[in-house]
Amino acid sequence: MSSGGTRQGEELYFDGTKVAANAGKESVKPRFAVEAHLSNLFDTGAEEPLEEEQQQTTPEPAPDEHEELPAPQALPTSLPSVENEALAQHNAARHDWIEQEGAQERHVKGRGYQRIVDYQVSTTDPDATLMRSKGGVNLGYHTHYVVDGGRARIILAALVTLSEVMDNQPMLDLLWRTRFRWKLWPRHVTGDKKYGSEENLVAIEQQGIHAYIPIADVDHRTEFFGIEDFTYDAERDVYVCPAGKELHVDRAHSTERSLRYRAHAKDCNHCPLKAKCTTSKQGRSLCRSVDETCLERVRAYQRTEPFKKALRKRQVWLEPLFAKGKDWHGMLRFRLRRLWRVNSETLIRAAGQNLNRLLKKRGWGRHPFPVEALCAYFLASWWLMSRLLLGNASHCSMFISQEAQVDSFFLMRFVSGFFNTLIYWSSLLDGVLKTVTLDVEEM
Repeated sequence: MSSGGTRQGEELYFDGTKVAANAGKESVKPRFAVEAHLSNLFDTGAEEPLEEEQQQTTPEPAPDEHEELPAPQALPTSLPSVENEALAQHNAARHDWIEQEGAQERHVKGRGYQRIVDYQVSTTDPDATLMRSKGGVNLGYHTHYVVDGGRARIILAALVTLSEVMDNQPMLDLLWRTRFRWKLWPRHVTGDKKYGSEENLVAIEQQGIHAYIPIADVDHRTEFFGIEDFTYDAERDVYVCPAGKELHVDRAHSTERSLRYRAHAKDCNHCPLKAKCTTSKQGRSLCRSVDETCLERVRAYQRTEPFKKALRKRQVWLEPLFAKGKDWHGMLRFRLRRLWRVNSETLIRAAGQNLNRLLKKRGWGRHPFPVEALCAYFLASWWLMSRLLLGNASHCSMFISQEAQVDSFFLMRFVSGFFNTLIYWSSLLDGVLKTVTLDVEEM
């Protein structure tokens, strides 16, 4: 179904926003103290059962150890058994953000970095974490949206994570979930620089989807030559610097995901361009990703007009949804606590935003069709006609007051159902006519 030149499901837009939690930062306490208090509370509070109760209770018969339960039947798959087992092991080892309802990977820690939530916790909402906002530091969560590029701006997926979770971390899970759930084959995916991790870009491009995501330019953060000032010779697998010297692969300092190229120290130390290139006495070095070809293709998108148009469209497609949600749908602050509850609240709020646009499109102007008001009009007309026909006799008034109350209820249901059915079929006919008209125009 076409909408404004863009078919539904061909464009997907990603964005996220911070939402305050229903807890104050005064409730944040040291995690070790809270865990020790809970441990002591439940350990000392557990009392051993009395001897009388033990004598009265009869032990249940133990199940037969030799009895084996039937194993669940495996679903058929087109993959070979070896690849299927490897894929199952990979999926079991990875962190599924949707299955974990946005929970953080606590066992994964960076080198020389420790999360604040690893040693602090809120006693009011243990899942809420500290985040920076316009009003200072508060407890909150991170809400992620996936929105269709059609004119209706349907929210296809919503997920709430801890506020410390970056935008790029649950992106792939949301993308695969959206494609599988709604059976979509998007042409491109659009997001800002926060989504531009190498893992995301490579995975999206491998599926035949254009990654319209800007890549952070880290080379221009310093005054030295960037990697674009060097020439890569694919046949010889070397880089050539602006002075004409070669940089060869340094296997000792390379990893599985990147290769390091280094020039000879004697070439760099006597080079007249060293002040613009490096300060190291061991020679200039560069890192090249094993997926550099894919990354270069994504960088080439940034110079095209469809890429710039997608970024402009994202600003007017997604950001107003968050603004309206915070102004009219209570998105400034969650009402519930705990991660699984705020996920439920977000899904309800996203469904309400979708219904709002559906009623605006299918309703009567900006409001739904006034079925109840129309029913009341017909009831008032029916009551007036009955009074005129039956007259003002006292026994007739008694008859009307008793019977009309019962008949009015059934008449209300009949008229309401009739006009709801009429509106439903008229909307279907309107959609069919629009589809036929668009097909004729495309032909």
